[in-house]
Amino acid sequence: MEETPSLFMTEELRKEMGRAAVKIAKAVNYVNAGTVEFLVDQDGKYHFLEFNTRLQVEHLITELVTGIDVVKAQIGIAAGQKIEYKQKDITMRGHAMNCRINAEDPYNNFMPSPGSVTRFHLPGGPGVRVDTHLYSGYPISVFYDPLIVKLAAWGSSREESIRRMKNALDEFVIEGVKTTIPFHKRILEDESFRRGDIHINFVEERIGDVLPKEALEEEEAAAIVAVLADQMERRGVQAVIPRRGPTAVSQWKFAGRVRRLGRTL
Repeated sequence: MEETPSLFMTEELRKEMGRAAVKIAKAVNYVNAGTVEFLVDQDGKYHFLEFNTRLQVEHLITELVTGIDVVKAQIGIAAGQKIEYKQKDITMRGHAMNCRINAEDPYNNFMPSPGSVTRFHLPGGPGVRVDTHLYSGYPISVFYDPLIVKLAAWGSSREESIRRMKNALDEFVIEGVKTTIPFHKRILEDESFRRGDIHINFVEERIGDVLPKEALEEEEAAAIVAVLADQMERRGVQAVIPRRGPTAVSQWKFAGRVRRLGRTL
């Protein structure tokens, strides 16, 4: 989950970081949309993290608070067109947040959950934006990134943005696979999050209070290893979408759990 950073920094600090980002882009003669990332510490000092020569997943937030179609601008620049506005023309309005909805099971250490989407209903309402390729019957493969939806909500204030996001998550229906929708809903209900007491280790420190974890039994671990070994033997064959019933165990989840086991052994 990402949101407009204005809650955590002064306007002057935001402008100073913007000027630093422009200097970085000019230093490498970069032309087109890009993302410069900084970390801000508790003393209000910022530190350069990285420069991504592409759009970020979070560009929805930028578009909602500025009203600028960043994707359109990127395509125009690549086509040799000039941008029709200057920095002084850009103003930020309100507050926005973005939830990355993945095909993962938040109640089982975020293990991947591929399969077929059996039911799909989009949320709506003022300030709500959904970017997705899903539809009812869509097959989610074991071989690709689990990000399936980007859900964003805009409000005139952070409180309104949270309220609209929570309503959108309540309305969202994705069945057939597990998703991180419950995780985002619990985050929005967390008192520390609502009062803005968040930092880069927020999820790691609060996850136990947000979602319960299920232990992995030894017998289940052994079964996972056996199934994964069989799947890896078949990797020479063209990738296939796993077919499973509502009670079958996800093969992608098997693979994810084995990877986690390998990191802890």
